[in-house]
Amino acid sequence: MSKRQQAMASVELDSKSIEVDKFETYEDYLDSLILDKDMYYIQDQTLARQLVELGFRGSGEAFKRDEFERRKREIAELRENAKNKNTEVLASKGKNVDNYPLLRALAEREKNVRHGKLTTIVFIRDKNSKGQEISGYIDYGHRLENDDFELYFDRKRRLLPRPSDLSFFNWSTQVSTSNPSRYFQVIADSDMGLLFKNKRDRKIVVVDPDSDCGDNSKRTELKTNEYLQVVIYDHTTRRKS
Repeated sequence: MSKRQQAMASVELDSKSIEVDKFETYEDYLDSLILDKDMYYIQDQTLARQLVELGFRGSGEAFKRDEFERRKREIAELRENAKNKNTEVLASKGKNVDNYPLLRALAEREKNVRHGKLTTIVFIRDKNSKGQEISGYIDYGHRLENDDFELYFDRKRRLLPRPSDLSFFNWSTQVSTSNPSRYFQVIADSDMGLLFKNKRDRKIVVVDPDSDCGDNSKRTELKTNEYLQVVIYDHTTRRKS
């Protein structure tokens, strides 16, 4: 398979655009519609092209030049987008995280989270730079879009909860915050405690360890020396096509 074919493999085109994509120029396209009998009588390729474009001759209704060129631009954009997606460089690519359970778990999920196939909430309990115990729930996808995660995967920065995350609590100062993210809405339920509603499929992720996580959700507690406690909640999203 050629590079062009590989690029087009992930590009969906309608039948008319597929036809346009076969030709490099509008003139080549018009030539394909000229019938042999027309050339026999007209004996002028430029005139034959003009007649085909006007619909007086040819094997079918032809695109106008502006429509042909518009479709060529759209195909080029689709192909470029597919190429960029296929060559996407992940923040975790090439990073040695084998001995760091949280970073390894995040690296394993990064691609699916970036592509919208998975949403992940990370609960972390640990101490901040002041020695104060803090805990919170982090929307991994939201952080991926706003933080330079190479710094985390290179271990130049530690991933810790912030007051701007889904939920944050400082056990020393008793400061507590909660915020919606791009992918989750925070719900405080009097019976079930803290809940997170996924904004894509509206499913509820339950973080109470004594309860079921909810539809399409999974709870994983990591054994790690990096933090006092780490729990990952994965929610598989099923977006409408």
